[in-house]
Amino acid sequence: LLLLRRDYRFERVWFWGCIQGVRGAYYIAEGLGPDSAAPRSRLYSLNCVEWSLLPPATEEIVAQAELLKGRFQGDPSFEYEYTEITAEDAERLFEDGKEPVIKEEARLVATIEQIDRAVGIVPRGAFVKTPLGSVHENRNFEGLSLTEAKKLSSYFHFTEPVNLKNKTLLEKADLDPSTDFLDSLEHDIPQGSWTVQLEKGGTVVVLRSLLWLGLVFYHVPVTKQYGYVYFGTGEKNLDLPFML
Repeated sequence: LLLLRRDYRFERVWFWGCIQGVRGAYYIAEGLGPDSAAPRSRLYSLNCVEWSLLPPATEEIVAQAELLKGRFQGDPSFEYEYTEITAEDAERLFEDGKEPVIKEEARLVATIEQIDRAVGIVPRGAFVKTPLGSVHENRNFEGLSLTEAKKLSSYFHFTEPVNLKNKTLLEKADLDPSTDFLDSLEHDIPQGSWTVQLEKGGTVVVLRSLLWLGLVFYHVPVTKQYGYVYFGTGEKNLDLPFML
């Protein structure tokens, strides 16, 4: 990862996780530039030695990949054919009369994007927004207190906010624009899609997503230590509403 940081001139690189396929696993790393809110560069490897840069995720690729079901194969060049797709969906997603086929590499890009959007999280105050609009790591962040760390409202989705734009001026009155510029986890749908647990005698707070099984976030209260990692099959738990 240090070599990746040097070669691609990233400011920060972190190990994102692993998506397990039938014949192999994809190891994923993410790199950040000066603006933390800018789209992240994503790389994958099959052996943790040779890394390949993934193309950026477009809305079109994400929409195409959402229709796919089943496990990943572990081969980036594997092609999926849409068997159970309506003519209407095929026309909407595949213009110019293209064959409804998608490569596994494109599905990998879309899945990482979906997971980051849905369950990629940071503690409140870890990042600040400058008056010019760029987002940077907060140097004054010393971690959440233990009582704050147990609340879902103390964690934010590290992606473009959706619910925040729909809030009334009265609801926004108590928010600090420099730190509360992201959506918090307390209104995530379905309710109950996160579990909060204390480990190591209450010294580590662990959040697990039940929607994307395999995503684990940790934070050591009153320290700067936090992060998340995903180890799973890359499949969304669509049965969750029936399990709660």
